[in-house]
Amino acid sequence: MKNKLQVVLLGVLGGFLPLMGYVAFSKSGKMSPDTYYTERGVEAPVHQVNIPQFNPDFTNDFVTASAKTVHSVVHVTTKVVRTTMQRDPFFEFFYGPGAGGRERKHYGQGSGSGVIVSEDGYIVTNNHVIEDAKEIEVTLNDNSTYAAEIVGTDPSTDLAILKIKAIGLSPINFGNSDDIQVGEWVLAVGNPFNLTSTVTAGIVSAKARNINIIGSRNRDVVPIESFIQTDAAVNPGNSGGALVNTQGELIGINTAIASQTGSYAGYAFAVPSKLVRKVMTDLIDFGIVQRGFLGVQIMEINQKLVDEKKLKDTRGIYVAGVNEDSGAALAKIKEGDVILKIGSREVNTPSQLQEEIGKRRPGDKVAITIRRGTEELVKEVLLKNIDGTTELISKEELERNSALGATFVELTKEERKELNTDHGVKISSISTGKLKALGLREGMVITKVNNDKVRSVEQLTTFFKNNQNKGVLLEILTESGKKDYVGFGL
Repeated sequence: MKNKLQVVLLGVLGGFLPLMGYVAFSKSGKMSPDTYYTERGVEAPVHQVNIPQFNPDFTNDFVTASAKTVHSVVHVTTKVVRTTMQRDPFFEFFYGPGAGGRERKHYGQGSGSGVIVSEDGYIVTNNHVIEDAKEIEVTLNDNSTYAAEIVGTDPSTDLAILKIKAIGLSPINFGNSDDIQVGEWVLAVGNPFNLTSTVTAGIVSAKARNINIIGSRNRDVVPIESFIQTDAAVNPGNSGGALVNTQGELIGINTAIASQTGSYAGYAFAVPSKLVRKVMTDLIDFGIVQRGFLGVQIMEINQKLVDEKKLKDTRGIYVAGVNEDSGAALAKIKEGDVILKIGSREVNTPSQLQEEIGKRRPGDKVAITIRRGTEELVKEVLLKNIDGTTELISKEELERNSALGATFVELTKEERKELNTDHGVKISSISTGKLKALGLREGMVITKVNNDKVRSVEQLTTFFKNNQNKGVLLEILTESGKKDYVGFGL
């Protein structure tokens, strides 16, 4: 018994003595809580780990932003009808061109999202969500449903404006997409896979991204791409929905994803809200987008171009050419200049330049900072429209003389005599659109539409307007007087 007691006392003493030594040593200042000894006896610093603490305010940001936006985001569903015209060579052999043509209709449906931008029912969405739609239905967050009509579309930015007959709605607040920073938290609000009012979170991964998706969807337009990239989960059905900051302000319209499977893979892209606001205002006020043009051909600057052109550095956008009589030409911008700023904003990629010019209208004056050699200059440029004027054109004015990307004029007496025809209208200009995609050119004459003689511009444009979702067969004359036929679906 005595031996056991001795063993216990020795054990207690053996543990107590090192503790007393440690206390005495630490008080002498030779060891601090921030140091430790390795097995070799060499003193080294302790790397303290700061464990993140739960921040309730951070979570509240998401909750507040979600509460502000879910009632502003709607579910858009469509019924789609696509019509093509199939020519019948057998009938045409016996009865002439255009005889026996048959229409083929293809039916489908689609869905996406939209964002309420006014209390009286204006909604912004993606053009590809409502493209070719025969019927459009909008469902609000409270499950009430409305029929929608298209106010206007802009394929170049893949945006569209809808209108429903409702009042007292909850419009979203617009934020400034120019101020959004890479790494900032954002929320994507939409209806992926028909799951209504879905909110996902991520960060801004990049700005001014050009992924060449609008041009690949529609080769008949000149795309304007300067997307905000985010890693918030965006899937089919999110298109047209809101990308918002933690204050619940709209900073983009979710438009595309980069994925090999068609579903979320970590890369989503949104049209910046400042560009959205400009396109939205134009479509509501005019029915079409009033787009200003600088009038230059541009190249992105890389090291190869720096070496080839002996440039100072890779900053800015290289001017490879200047269009005659354009705003840039009148401001004496020259080939070889480097554009550094549009207004107060630096531009280093073509997409950044497109975005900044895309925010402005014909007739606007903008300060362009350029570098010419070693000198920096500021030029004031008057933006013009595609026709080379500064006029703003209403949708009604445009529709009277144009359709499908072309404008038309009546034939003169001399032209009728030269072409030996008493009817037809001439293509006076043609830009991206269905007719250009079919191979029609400026100077060609459309003489018949579905075997009816075309006698005026208004007759032709009215036909295109009133016969949506139907097949069309055009009889045309080339500049040399050769007759040809083109069939397509509106």
